[in-house]
Amino acid sequence: MALNSDIIRLDLVTASQIASQIASNIKQRRLELNFTQMGLSARAGVNIETYRRFERTGQISLQALAKIAIALDAADELTGLFTSRKYKNLDELMEAQTHERKRGKRNE
Repeated sequence: MALNSDIIRLDLVTASQIASQIASNIKQRRLELNFTQMGLSARAGVNIETYRRFERTGQISLQALAKIAIALDAADELTGLFTSRKYKNLDELMEAQTHERKRGKRNE
């Protein structure tokens, strides 16, 4: 995991790679807290086989991921996703403020 959460990981380019990295981060957090897979899955209310598959493949439902985040006291990290756009410079921020849209324009 990047030291600075604002750094974009350019090496993560597919959904599968991102999911695997999230699973790896959660496994690392689990180990830091000295939880077993069974202990964390029980604490989160997630089936142990579901949790094991998640650590192995990165595949899990959003509901189960949310339960795990709550169990790890990391719900804020999950709910913080997609909350605000990161602007590269002041001009980009000013442009966005003048063209604030209430709905999307593209169907692609």
